[in-house]
Amino acid sequence: MKYIINNSLKKSAYLQIYEQVKKDIVNGLYPYNTKIPSKRLLAEECGVSIVTVEHSYALLCDEGYIEPKERSGYFVVYQSNDFFSLDNTINIKKEITPLSPTSTETNFPFSVFARSMRKVLTDYGDGLFTKPSNYGCMQLRECISRYLEKNRGIKTSPEQIIIGSGAEYLYGLIVSMLGRNRIYACEKPSYEKIELVYKANGVEFDMLPLGKNGIQSNHLAKTNASVLHVTPYRSYPSGVTANASKKMEYLYWASLGDRYIVEDDFESEFTVSKKNEETIFSLSKFDNVIYMNTFSKTISPSLRVGYMVLPLKLLDIFYNTVGFYSCTVPLFEQLVLAEIINNGDFERHINRVRRNKRKNM
Repeated sequence: MKYIINNSLKKSAYLQIYEQVKKDIVNGLYPYNTKIPSKRLLAEECGVSIVTVEHSYALLCDEGYIEPKERSGYFVVYQSNDFFSLDNTINIKKEITPLSPTSTETNFPFSVFARSMRKVLTDYGDGLFTKPSNYGCMQLRECISRYLEKNRGIKTSPEQIIIGSGAEYLYGLIVSMLGRNRIYACEKPSYEKIELVYKANGVEFDMLPLGKNGIQSNHLAKTNASVLHVTPYRSYPSGVTANASKKMEYLYWASLGDRYIVEDDFESEFTVSKKNEETIFSLSKFDNVIYMNTFSKTISPSLRVGYMVLPLKLLDIFYNTVGFYSCTVPLFEQLVLAEIINNGDFERHINRVRRNKRKNM
C-alpha cells in the first residue's frame, strides 16, 4: 500500500489518508466492487489509531467512493467508466425533503453583520459613493478567491469571479454569454426558478429525471442539450446528492463536444460531513464548468448577492458579450461581505452551523 503520513504538513492525518486512498480509487488501483485495506491494517501501516482511519473511510463513504458491507469490510462503489449504462431510477415523490431554499435556520448573526457594516462605513467613508467595477469590486473578488481555494478546493483568479444580485440574475448572464441557440438541461425536479429563468430568456429546455445519485444515466446520454445545469449537493426539492461516480459522469458528458456544466452549489457549505463537499469545478480537467454560489443560505435570503466562477476559456467571451453590464450589487454590500469573509466571521459561522447540524443528527 505504502500510505504515508507526513507530520510536517498542517493537514490532519485522516485527511491525508482520505486523499491517498481516494487517489488510488480514482486511478483504478482499487477497481469497482473490490475491497480496500481493512481499518486495522491501514492504521498499523500509517502508525495511527483505528479511529483516524474510520474518519477517513467515513469521508470516502459520504462522497460515494466506498461503502461498508457487514462483516466484510469496505468495497469500492466508484465507477469511472461505462457511463450512461445504469438506470438508477427512484420514485422522487417519496424522496422529497421539504426544506425551503429560503429557510432562515442558518442565518448569520445580525450583531456581527452590523459590526461589519459600521467598520466599512468608518474605513471607506464617501468612497462608498464610487461606482464598482462591472464585474464586482476587487476586494470581494479577491477574498472569495482565497476562500474558494482554502475551503472548496477551487483554484481561481479574482478575474474569473463575477458578482451579481443573486442566482437568477447570473442565470440570465450565462444564457447571454453561451447563446440562445443551445439547448439547456436541468434536473427534474429542480428549483422552480431555474427553469423559469431559462425559459424567460427564450431558450429550449430539457428536464432530465433524477435518480438516487443524480441525473439518470440513460436520460443524460439521450439529451441533445449542450449546457447542463446541476445542483450536486442536496438538489432542491428532492434532496438528492450526486456521488463521486455521478460527478465524473457529468464531466465525461461535458467532454463530448462543445458542452458546459453550470454547477449550482447552493447550500453545500452546510454539509454535515467533517470535510467540505467536492465540487465538479475542482474535478474538471476540461475548463468547461461554471461554478455558482450565493450568500442567500450562508448569510441571509434578503442579501441578494451571488457570484460565479468562469472557466478561463470563457473570460473573453463574457467580457465581449455581457461585460458592459454594470454590477447589480451596491459597493457598500460588497465591501461588507469582503469584511465578513476577511476577518474570519464567515468561516466561523459556517463551522458553527455544521457542528450544530451534526449534534442534531
